[in-house]
Formats: sequence, C-alpha cells, structure tokens
Amino acid sequence: MIDKIIEKGLFDFYDEIDSWQEAINKSCNKLIEKNIVDERYPKQVIETVEKYGPYIVLIPGVAMPHCQECAEGVNDTAVSFMKVEKPVVFDEEDRDKDARLFFTIASEDSSKHLENITALSDILCDEEIVEAFNKAKNVNDLKEIVKKYNI
Repeated sequence: MIDKIIEKGLFDFYDEIDSWQEAINKSCNKLIEKNIVDERYPKQVIETVEKYGPYIVLIPGVAMPHCQECAEGVNDTAVSFMKVEKPVVFDEEDRDKDARLFFTIASEDSSKHLENITALSDILCDEEIVEAFNKAKNVNDLKEIVKKYNI
C-alpha cells in the first residue's frame, strides 16, 4: 500500500499547519492534483468532522481523513500520506486527538473503502511502523519504511 502512495506521488511533508481544516485540505491536495478527488471531497470530510467530532483520529498522532463511501467528488480509489512535524490540534480539550500523520482515503465504492481502512489499520497497529512514519522526513525515508516492513 505505501509503495503505491510513493509510486503515484501521493505524499507531502510539512513543518506546521495552522488548523485541522487546513490539514484536511492539504492532505487532499495530491489526490486533487491527480484527479482522484475534486474540491468537494475535502469539504465533505471537514463537514463530517464538524458534525461528528474528530472521528478520523484513530490513535493518538494518526488521522485517517475520509468520508462515507461513494462520497461526491471521488473519481478513483487511492490513499495519500501527509506528515506534519508540529501536531495538528483537532480538540483543545482532548490532546489525544492531535495528529502528525495523515493517511487520506478516497474510495469509489464501499468494498474498496473497507479494504483500504482494514489494510491501513493493520499497518498502524504496529507501534514500530508508526514510529518510523513519525521519523520520516522525505520520500527516501518512506521507501526505507516500505523496504524494512514490507508494506
């Protein structure tokens, strides 16, 4: 999965992002550039987080921005990766909802959506792999993670 992110150029690295809304927008930038989603998709993710809270922060430090399967503006299925050095705050009162790693999912249908969430969840259950992503600074670091963990 991570090798596909690298191969398709669906990754970004930032030092700091001012708000969680901006982080979601930026996490969708590569997906928009590659016409996997259009500008409606990040807006839908933001609206859903505003409605339900930061459900996209799966574990402390890791967010999986996504919207319901078959969301408007999704043209293809893909996952993008974004890392922010300074944690993005989703909830001032619950700092366990801060995130530095963003794996943004866009899926054409519900089965692909579930496949991507399951595959990512399997990867993110390994604390050593999450730590490796937290240390990553560039695409070469991502390639090393793929090589080392065979993901």
